[in-house]
Amino acid sequence: MKKYVVAVVGASGAVGEEIFKVLEEQDFPIKKIVPLASSRSAGNEIEAFGKTHKILETTHEVFAQEGVEIAFFSAGGRVSAEFAPSAAKAGAVVIDNTSHFRMDNDVPLVVPEVNASDIALWKQKGIIANPNCSTIQMVQVLAPLHRAFEIQRVDVSTYQAVSGAGKKGMEELVVQMQKFFAFELEECEPEAFAHRIALNLIPHIDVFMPNDYTKEEIKMIQESNKILHSDFALSATCVRVPVLRSHSEAITIHFAKEVMASEAAAILAQAPNVIVVDKPEENLYPMPILASDTDETYVGRIRNDLYDKKILHLWCVADQIRVGAATNAVRIAQKWIALKD
Repeated sequence: MKKYVVAVVGASGAVGEEIFKVLEEQDFPIKKIVPLASSRSAGNEIEAFGKTHKILETTHEVFAQEGVEIAFFSAGGRVSAEFAPSAAKAGAVVIDNTSHFRMDNDVPLVVPEVNASDIALWKQKGIIANPNCSTIQMVQVLAPLHRAFEIQRVDVSTYQAVSGAGKKGMEELVVQMQKFFAFELEECEPEAFAHRIALNLIPHIDVFMPNDYTKEEIKMIQESNKILHSDFALSATCVRVPVLRSHSEAITIHFAKEVMASEAAAILAQAPNVIVVDKPEENLYPMPILASDTDETYVGRIRNDLYDKKILHLWCVADQIRVGAATNAVRIAQKWIALKD
């Protein structure tokens, strides 16, 4: 099997670190690792594949100099906008974890379990976009149900962990909880979030748009229809919660025809990388502590609406650093290799 020179831009960040872990776990065919970051982190070292690797500065020239063939970008939209085209020009396939290229008509937006065939469009710009973390787990659930029963509308409320804001988000929650137990919580000034996150919920992720939806909510709406090649109505309310890891979603789905909850559960049980945990009589349902550090999307509380048999309600949870970012990115790379070969 051919082995590849793989770069990770944002190597010192939470998603970058997770990409290295997933690459190791998946026994990805690595010829050489090229960790990249800003000039501030250049010179630091990371551990991967049993070796120590020095972080290099992200420059326009480094991709060609290092012979990079696959480049994972997880360092923010501005970095991707500036350097991803240079990586593609150097001959690498770029798998971008930021929002910058997601709605570009010439860039495929991919969740391999849903629309792997779209990867074939990568040659248009040399870039494949990784969707928003909340979008990924939702479309993994919606896709098999849409094929079976034809979705007409979706309403989703998210309960998003602080790790969605990176290391600074996790650190802020931990510090604030420590302050709470020291009776010093009122002294905490929020930095990563608009308000204190400890013992609180914040219905505000990313910036507010002129239509009063947040950018995070608009991402879920637009990205879902692009991935599913659909045009059904969708609304989202995204909420930050004081959980360290794994996003949860309460989803209401309107179908074109009547659907039994048991039928939907049976279909979801066969969906790739989806695990149904739905035994309320035994207090078994998806939770962040179940999903964290796993590569699956967990679904439960699948039930019919009390008033309309064309409506289902369900609950899904996934580790957004893995399923919602690193694992999805690595799965895209694996599918790209299979397609290329």
